[in-house]
Parts: sequence; C-alpha cells; structure tokens
Amino acid sequence: MPNIKSIYAREIIDSRGLPTIEVEIKLASNHLGSASVPSGASTGSFEAHELRDGDKNRFFSKGVKKAVELINTEIKETILGFDVTNQNEIDNTLIELDGTTNKKRLGANSILAVSLACAKVASKFLNTPLYKYIGGMQNSLPTPMMNIINGGCHSNNKLDFQEFMIVPCGFNSFSNSLRAGCEIFHSLKNVLLENNYSTSVGDEGGFSPDISSNRECLDLILKAIEDSNYKPGKDIFIGLDVAASEFFSDNNYTLSGESLKLDYKGLIKYYSNLIENYPIISIEDGLDENDWKGWVQLTSTIGERCQLVGDDLFVTSSDRLNEGINKKAGNSILVKLNQIGTLTETIETIELAKKNNFNTIISHRSGETEETFIADFSVGMSSGQIKTGSLCRSERIAKYNQLLRIEDRDDTIKFSGITPFKKFF
Repeated sequence: MPNIKSIYAREIIDSRGLPTIEVEIKLASNHLGSASVPSGASTGSFEAHELRDGDKNRFFSKGVKKAVELINTEIKETILGFDVTNQNEIDNTLIELDGTTNKKRLGANSILAVSLACAKVASKFLNTPLYKYIGGMQNSLPTPMMNIINGGCHSNNKLDFQEFMIVPCGFNSFSNSLRAGCEIFHSLKNVLLENNYSTSVGDEGGFSPDISSNRECLDLILKAIEDSNYKPGKDIFIGLDVAASEFFSDNNYTLSGESLKLDYKGLIKYYSNLIENYPIISIEDGLDENDWKGWVQLTSTIGERCQLVGDDLFVTSSDRLNEGINKKAGNSILVKLNQIGTLTETIETIELAKKNNFNTIISHRSGETEETFIADFSVGMSSGQIKTGSLCRSERIAKYNQLLRIEDRDDTIKFSGITPFKKFF
C-alpha cells in the first residue's frame, strides 16, 4: 500500500558546515525514501521562510531542531496514512497546516523536506525512475551552467558579480557537455596559476581569485576555453549571475571593483557593452529585485540578445512571475525548490513560465547536500538548463553524476543542447 506509515526527520550538516534537514518516509508497503534540503547565502527578500532555531549557543543561531521537531510531531500527525502518490493533496495539506503566506510558522525547509521525500518514495513504490514519476514520458537532459569563478557573497575576493559561468551548449550529449566543462575548469586552474592567482574555491566550487575587474575575469575564462581547444561563441558560451541586489542602494548600483556608481540605465549600458565584446548568453539578477522599471528597460534593450534570468526577482513564485510576464520584465526564471517550499508549487511556476515562453533553469543553493533531487527534477520537467555549481566539491558533482547515470540508463532521453538558447542568436 502507498500509504505513509512513518515519518522521521533529523538534523544533518550541509556543504557550509551548517545544519539542515533530512526526512525519511516509510510506507505501509515498507518502501523507504529520504530527502534533504539546501540553504542559500544570497537570498531574495520574497523567498519563503527558512525556519532556524535562533539559539546563539548552538551553531551560531543556525540550528534546525525546531523544524525537525515540527516534522516529527505536527506534520507527522497530520499526513500519516496519506496516499504518498497524491503529491498535490500532501503539499496543499501542508500549506494549509502552516497557515501563513510565506510558510513562516512551519518553515519552508520543514515542508519541502517532507514534500521531496514523498515524491522519492512514491517513485520507488511505483518502480518508476524519479524523473519519469515527476514529468511523465517526455523528458530531456539539461544544458549545464557551470559556475567556474565565484565572486560576490560566495567568495572573499573583490569581484562584484557573484558567478561567472560557462555554458557548454554546442554538444550532442550531456556527457560531452560535462567533459568540456571539466576540461575548461582544469585549464582555468592553469591559467590562474600562470597569472599568480590563487586556485582556492568558493561556496559553489568555482575558483575565487583575488580579482576585482569583471572584464579581466572574462578574459581569463576565454583563455581557458581556447586552451581547451573549444571555440567561444560556438561550443562554449558565458553566463553571469550578477546578484545586483547585493550592491544596490539609494537607487544606485555600486561596482566597487570597477570604481563605478551607476543608475539602472548606466548598468544596462554596461551590460550591453559586455555582451557585444564577450559571448555572454545569460545574465541572472542583472538588476535589483524591486527595480521593476529597470527590469522592463533591461528586457526591451537586450532581451532579444541575451537570456535575462529572474532569481531574487521571481523567487520561484507564480505570483511574482505573473507580474514579470505582465510587465515584460525578464525572459527566464531560475527555479529553486526551497524558495517556494513544495514540489507542487514549483511545478506550477514552471508550467506558467513555459506557457509564456520563459526559459527555466533548475538551480541548487550555495549550501547544499549530497541530495540529487534537482538532477531528476530538471530531466522530468525538461527544464532545458541546470545550475548546480562547479566541477569540484562532492555536493555539486553528485548532481552531475546523477545526470550521467540517467543519460547512460535511458537512451530515449535527448540532450537539450542549444535548444533553450536559439532565440538569442
């Protein structure tokens, strides 16, 4: 029987050495499934609430014992006996149980851990791969967006932009795309060493050299691409996660590393110049999460030439996304399950994005675990793109390896390759 027999949560440690939640669910049939949830460092102010203990004497107030206890008592008592294959009923029941608009009472981390564990054990009960359980028979492997240089709050260097990514989309398989990324990552290490830069890595596994110039950073990446015998603008493109909310204040954007202070019009000109001189195909969070006027101008100015991704802007919320669609702000959405808190709500947001021709990118968080759910999720939803970090640190590699397994086991699944980017050429 697919009915929930037991639920148990525990506190585990994420990739930054801070607590997070893992949940195990057992069915009456004795099938067992588990899931853990990540945590972000650069978070949008409109994200669902992450419940932490606030006890200064333990994990610097970051413990999740309260969230674990809520799962092991109130949440468990509410959904025990539910049919685990009815994901919508479970998720909606948890939303109603919380009773707040942003999951502040129970915590999005508590609710999401249960939501994902239910999906995983349901796929086991039905003896169906997780990606097929989520998305049915029509699946595709995503193009990886690989964060190879970390800046912003993901590092301690002077780079204002948070992520410099390579996008290996000119290939015929996920495995070849991943191989290219690995080779460029190693070439970049050599380039950095040749220029006397550190090769230590940041939160998401990208190098964190003491560079302040965005252009110098882009030049180093181009050199690494060419040293790996790939062609920039054909095999490999570049993506940026600017995380502009982090350097926005008093209606100005301060690029300290560039000694620039710009209004949104000036920053849009700055981006226009970059994409004219570098093979940049994607810019994430190019403006502040509340700068709707700027986002509309950004989209009308370069939206036909570049993927403009809303992360802090949309926070995986269908309401926020609807506002962006109506205002013509952005053309793509970053999807993070813990920004909204349930699998059901996340799928609804993705479906809304696809209906309105917005690209979708499934994303990890800077504080991750070895959980591979987003790999299956990206395939099941045919998202076209995935962000799961650089080519080192096991919590990032776990997702890439799961995608390799899916590709190897199911030759009916095609690689998305260049498809998500066609309209930008």
